[in-house]
Amino acid sequence: MTTATKKPIFSPATIRALVRTSVVGVGTVWATVAMAATAVPDGALVSTEWLADNLNQKNIRVIEVSVNPGVYERGHIPGAVNFSWHTDLNDTVRRDIVSKENFEKLLSTAGVDDNTTVVLYGDTNNWFAAWGAWVFDIYNVQNVKLLDGGRVKWEAENRPLNNRVPEYGKTQYTVSKVNENLRARLGDALAVAEGKSEAKLLDIRSPDEFSGKIFAPSGVIELAVRAGHIPGAVNVPWGQAVNPDGTFKSAEDLKKVYGAVGLDGSKPIITYCRIGERSSHTWFALNKILGYEVINYDGSWTEYGNAVGVPVANPSGTVWAAK
Repeated sequence: MTTATKKPIFSPATIRALVRTSVVGVGTVWATVAMAATAVPDGALVSTEWLADNLNQKNIRVIEVSVNPGVYERGHIPGAVNFSWHTDLNDTVRRDIVSKENFEKLLSTAGVDDNTTVVLYGDTNNWFAAWGAWVFDIYNVQNVKLLDGGRVKWEAENRPLNNRVPEYGKTQYTVSKVNENLRARLGDALAVAEGKSEAKLLDIRSPDEFSGKIFAPSGVIELAVRAGHIPGAVNVPWGQAVNPDGTFKSAEDLKKVYGAVGLDGSKPIITYCRIGERSSHTWFALNKILGYEVINYDGSWTEYGNAVGVPVANPSGTVWAAK
């Protein structure tokens, strides 16, 4: 692959701002440079412009979490390390997230310590990067950001990519605590379906999946033998949380989107989809942007729809294996 020409560390807007300040003196200019290059934004998101201005900062670690094979290898944000969703952030034998011990090894190899700001991004609408943010939250990693718009926006803006795999000095990262309360289980979903919990279920799949018209999106391999949704759930497809360029809508607009189905943060929310990746994206919007109490059900429909004896809502009446 031909390595793309690397853009300057500062964006044109930043450079123009620095030039305007030059009349105050060289010392002021370079103080401004330092501030522009190191200030980490508040909140859970960083923009593509900010990241482009800060790629060379030693306390920033960019991590790609993509699901499509070869995406990282063909070209990635300069300096980014690769965490495979399939083999790094998930257990490779049983259906579970990566173990605490393996997660510590992963971050240690990537050179992450308690002073590192981690920026996650990925392909496929940032679904799997948001999954990464959720796993990082379970393992109580601080200073984690999501690149707003992900890989798609970075590439659309013709920002630099290269195929060099970086090497960082190994650390000894230790997980301080495990936040198991961020993860919903089958029993949590079933309690809502049976009216034994005040939590609200949010199904973020497509309307056709929710209604039971289809079992899963075309081409996917993880399936359930029952169609439909968990009784009591409301449906807000994940895409309603983003703008056309893939960035998240404003907090004000997000409140309107979810408030329209009765989700205002007054009660705990459980997000789910098919395997937990799309619902991680909505978990991020609700929890990290709006500050609502939200847990993600990563078992999602492939667990619930395959479970024996649980109630199912199937408005379309689609029957498995029917001719």
